[in-house]
Amino acid sequence: MIGAGDVTEVKSGPAFNKIEQSALVAVMRRDAQKAADYAERHRVPYWYTDADELLRDDSLNAIYIATPPYAHLDYAERALKRGKMVYVEKPMVMNQEEAKALVELVEQYNGKLVVAHYRREMPYFLKIKELLQSKIIGESKMVRLVTAKKKMTDQET
Repeated sequence: MIGAGDVTEVKSGPAFNKIEQSALVAVMRRDAQKAADYAERHRVPYWYTDADELLRDDSLNAIYIATPPYAHLDYAERALKRGKMVYVEKPMVMNQEEAKALVELVEQYNGKLVVAHYRREMPYFLKIKELLQSKIIGESKMVRLVTAKKKMTDQET
């Protein structure tokens, strides 16, 4: 896992050890103290402060990218180049151009990429889908999504 932060504490991090034939064996976070703490609390054998060092570990066959979205493309590219399967948090990337670039990288390296769209089947989101499709709340003509591109400090990693 690259980006062992708050988003992974409950939902995704522990889940990797609950799935048959799956294990979370290494985490990366730039802050060594936070990386070591995360690994200890979640019983993860290895931790890193450098993503490339984690990616050089040939025993890892898949990488979960749970960093802020602006870093997804870069880490996904590095993982794909190393022959790793990629599981990336949403949003997959920041814009359409990055999405096209990522698709090209997956094809170029004959890789696999999956996006963490776990919310699609949650009751709250299913209800929103039902309301939109039935037009009970009117016809949806536009959706505006705004994301902030911010460089993280070491303390936020």
